[in-house]
Amino acid sequence: MTTIQSIAIVGGTHGNELTGIHTVQALRNPQLRAIHCPIADEFATQYFIANPRATKAVTRYIDDDLNRQFTSQRLSAQHSDAYESGLAKMLNHTLGPIDAPEFDLVIDIHNTTSAMGPTLIVLADSPFYRNMAGYLALQMPEANILLEDEVEYSAHPYLCTLGKHGVMLELGAQPQGVSRSDIFEQCQAMLRHVLHYCQLNNHNKLPDIPAFSAYRLQETINFPCNTEQEINGLIHANLLDKDFEPVHHGDPIFTLFDGTDVLWRGEHTIYPHFINEAAYQQSQVAFATASKFIW
Repeated sequence: MTTIQSIAIVGGTHGNELTGIHTVQALRNPQLRAIHCPIADEFATQYFIANPRATKAVTRYIDDDLNRQFTSQRLSAQHSDAYESGLAKMLNHTLGPIDAPEFDLVIDIHNTTSAMGPTLIVLADSPFYRNMAGYLALQMPEANILLEDEVEYSAHPYLCTLGKHGVMLELGAQPQGVSRSDIFEQCQAMLRHVLHYCQLNNHNKLPDIPAFSAYRLQETINFPCNTEQEINGLIHANLLDKDFEPVHHGDPIFTLFDGTDVLWRGEHTIYPHFINEAAYQQSQVAFATASKFIW
């Protein structure tokens, strides 16, 4: 049976996503931890600001996205001048190494500018993650569960994979460089439920976890572009702020600058998320798609 004894709670992987930063800052203080998340003291828990320079500058990263560095290939690369490349190697030494993790569970806290609400992202289909997601769904019905198992757990480039187990808490909508009290409170609730699940699981006291709805990542959809690769359309008004709501064949997904609607032509219903995410504008990603399933 999977047991969780040591936990790393991480914020500031992206320095302009403030909920995780404020959460770590609060939980490092024993008096505040007693208010917000006393169950954390039931484990060997440590707290980390992953990217201090980006956090101080209130920017996503300095040279490169830290949350894309944690593959064996990148961690073993010898030559890179990028700040986040060296930082990833240091974090691999502190939290990992990736092939022999120090922590049983790494919880990495993120914000999104998309209207995704509180979303638990898990990276593998296993009884441990399934029951964690199901327990959260029982305790926090407004939470969304997103399964990204398109590759093996160890092949993901995310910081949380430095743990034997790793999850991401994604909370939004919240603007970059801004912190909202309601989002902060949602984060504390999610964190408490995840830790309570670990405690119950350790003592074999989990309640029955009934089947629940979840979403499985499929692909990313780029903005429409002209021949010069300039964006020439925007996400359709009917889709804005409708994360995890169904889009059917023939529904509009973009409005071109000339007023033409671009329709979804896929054969299957999709559930877009990360809709209009500000951090993905540079790569011209408009949203990601998911299928819905009963887990």
